[in-house]
Amino acid sequence: MNLNMGPRSTINAAPDNGSNRFATLTFEKDVAAPLPVLWQAWTAPAARAVWAAPTSSVTVEFLEADTRVGGREVSLCKVDGQPDIRCEVGWLALQPAARSVNYEVVSSKGVTKSAALVTAAFSGTGERSRLVVTVQLSSLAEDMEAGYRQGFGAGLDNLAGAAERTMVLQRVIRAPRSVVWGAWMNPETLPQWWGPDGFSCRTTRIDLRTGGEWVFDMIGPDGTVYPNHHRYGEVRPEEGFGYALLWGENGPKHADAWASFEDEDGATKVTLGMLFSTEAEFQEAKGFGAVELGLQTLGKLERFILSR
Repeated sequence: MNLNMGPRSTINAAPDNGSNRFATLTFEKDVAAPLPVLWQAWTAPAARAVWAAPTSSVTVEFLEADTRVGGREVSLCKVDGQPDIRCEVGWLALQPAARSVNYEVVSSKGVTKSAALVTAAFSGTGERSRLVVTVQLSSLAEDMEAGYRQGFGAGLDNLAGAAERTMVLQRVIRAPRSVVWGAWMNPETLPQWWGPDGFSCRTTRIDLRTGGEWVFDMIGPDGTVYPNHHRYGEVRPEEGFGYALLWGENGPKHADAWASFEDEDGATKVTLGMLFSTEAEFQEAKGFGAVELGLQTLGKLERFILSR
């Protein structure tokens, strides 16, 4: 997670340790979102891609994104007129809604600039959460401490804003993961169950692969037609995928979404996340019952699987 190119942070960090280029930095952030939502915003690749850039002048391109213990994330930070900065993150520990540990190596033009161990601790109750991030930094080619102070501060500000407009739905489905995945990522079966109770789908085209799309109408019980367009990012079989939600074919994006699938005592825990483009869209979705309607959709998936 390359955050070393942002503006000055208002988050307190530990004093530097002199000129030896080793430093321990601590960042704290309170977030107006439930703990499970903050965890998803921190770990889900589709969410990380939204908040990773510290400023609007920075573009972050993700080359790899595998948030599993042993997985890695590789990104390029791009600023006009400057060399690209490459950041490699390797996940060492992931304790859901409690703690994550990763290494981070930053380089540019083939020269390693820094290496760091990043530990994130999560806590919270109700609708509020707290994140404490400790960075044990070793600057190599140049002193990177100031960049880390600025970049992590800006990044965590972005993270908080993203978490506060993120919706997370979960359901444990009484079927093996391969079966749940097969019912979801099958162009014949997905339209049969997708949508809340009483809704049906009318597909224009569907391709459920990395880089694919699903263009369709959702039709409500009263006959109202809701045009939809899902554009798929990386699809990792039986693990998860990310996708953009558009208002109709090639319409404006209103959310970045993701789904993940985990084994749980012979059943499958499904997590569906949606990071809305604006706070207004998030509040509007909550207002019309998107949480309840989304849970109905996951319930229809389970009923569809158990009926087969």
